[in-house]
Amino acid sequence: MAEKLVKGARISGGQRDKLASDLKKQYEGGKSIRELATETGRSYGFIHRLLSESGVQLRGRGGATRGKARKKS
Repeated sequence: MAEKLVKGARISGGQRDKLASDLKKQYEGGKSIRELATETGRSYGFIHRLLSESGVQLRGRGGATRGKARKKS
């Protein structure tokens, strides 16, 4: 589980690098950005930005997607 951070506290240097590395591992392990945001107490945007800066290949959105209508048999 990710370390709970003080909301709004500035994170920089080694602490930011370590957090980015930890979040990257968890995200690549299947956790969502929203789950990581909740666990760390940070915003969705902060987590998204940190993952992007870390070079993570972000997953597409989940849920139902529109596709071609199925042919009825």
